[in-house]
Amino acid sequence: MNKGKVWLIGAGPGDPGLLTLKAKELIENADVVVYDALAGDGILAMIPSTAECINAGKRSSKHILPQHETNRVLCEKAKEGKRVVRIKGGDPYLFGRGGEEAEYLLENGVEFEEVPGVTSSIAVPAYNGIPVTHRDFASSVTLITGHKKQDEELDIDFKALTDLNGTIVFMMGLTALPDIMKGLLSAGMNPDMPAAVLSKGTTARQQRRVATISTIEKMMEDDPVPTPAIIVVGKVCTLNDKLCWIEKQELFGKKIIVTRPKSRSGKLAGKLRALGAEVVEIPSITLEAIKDNKAFENALDNIKTYTWIVFTSPSGVHVFFDTLREKKVDIRGLAGIKFAAIGSGTAKELSDHAVFCDVVPDVFDNETLANALKNKMTAEDKVLIPRASIGNPILTEILGATPAGIDDIPVYETLTCDYEWLDLSGKLKDVDYVTFTSASTVDNFVKLAGKDIDYSKVLGVCIGKQTREMAEKYGFKTIMSEKATIDSMVECILKER
Repeated sequence: MNKGKVWLIGAGPGDPGLLTLKAKELIENADVVVYDALAGDGILAMIPSTAECINAGKRSSKHILPQHETNRVLCEKAKEGKRVVRIKGGDPYLFGRGGEEAEYLLENGVEFEEVPGVTSSIAVPAYNGIPVTHRDFASSVTLITGHKKQDEELDIDFKALTDLNGTIVFMMGLTALPDIMKGLLSAGMNPDMPAAVLSKGTTARQQRRVATISTIEKMMEDDPVPTPAIIVVGKVCTLNDKLCWIEKQELFGKKIIVTRPKSRSGKLAGKLRALGAEVVEIPSITLEAIKDNKAFENALDNIKTYTWIVFTSPSGVHVFFDTLREKKVDIRGLAGIKFAAIGSGTAKELSDHAVFCDVVPDVFDNETLANALKNKMTAEDKVLIPRASIGNPILTEILGATPAGIDDIPVYETLTCDYEWLDLSGKLKDVDYVTFTSASTVDNFVKLAGKDIDYSKVLGVCIGKQTREMAEKYGFKTIMSEKATIDSMVECILKER
């Protein structure tokens, strides 16, 4: 049996872009993932479908899995020879009880590593325009846990904090806000010292309240914010409006689910993130090449008999060329064959293989593609269509009425993904858009989320008519991009926001 190991990973404050490269690689290769409530959805979406997921989440006094049980589970799974990843919000060793877990693992003979994470005490103020140190305002920063048990006093030396004359960041201190402000005032801090409460930092729902240590409590009573939240005290808080860069981005405040297959989601997710959106990649489908595909192998053996090859998706292009390499079919055998693609995205994939299309219709759908080809077909033509096993029949119906020979061969299957950690029924209430790039992404997304949800409250961004029709079948509100391209989808969201 392989020797197991535990990695204590800091997940940062929520934005998946702040996860370290090492942490991402470990998550994607984990056998078991034990995660906290503060791990962002975008980070949980990186967990492989093959991994066992265990929710050890806790907020304030509410524990799904008590700490001693978490310790036991980590040891137990590692001793089974598994790669165990423990995902903790922020940094495991900063008010995260990571040190206690590490000690327990060591005492029980389990090997471990700690992978530091970006702490919310620095990142959340930064995303709110507050540098925790600044040459003109503060040369020191002090991190304090504001968490306390009910009916207990805060164990904080407020006089020492006041004398430092630097920035103070209180973690997990929202419920203790009145006691914290009272302690600072009693220790002699200037009542006009700026203070900020920062909620859900680095996510689409981040909010801030900025006042002074004498007025922030009243402000929070009148206009509260949800947890998780941190409190920042210091002159640096006055820079918040001036330096809050993220709120200037066009899609700030928008949370978007991307449902494309993992291998295809990067471009759309990247463009949306660059515009300030919080993006959660939840591929609703996975694409798998059909194994022992005798019909396709026979077509490749006789590739020179075809006069046209028609692709209806970038995935079909991938499988086609991957199989050429696997079967050692020489690309020179494609000489003289004409190529057609359903749209610019598929044509781009072909161009990456130095193949440039003879036909790309202006409207990117199967019917338009078929109509663009039908008048070109003669009895001498033979057409190969390597595509999904559930391809739209309109293509072959139209081309089948021509004198050409048509070989419509499934080369890959569209399978439903499954996520052990995912509860979409609750998460959809906090989402602004769900993007759909095919009818199958809609159908399988509904399988993931459940058919009992009221989808009329969810806005689906669809890439074409067939996709939109499927979304509306389930009751989604929909908007549709003008063109069936990723850039057009992004433009559609920008216009609607």
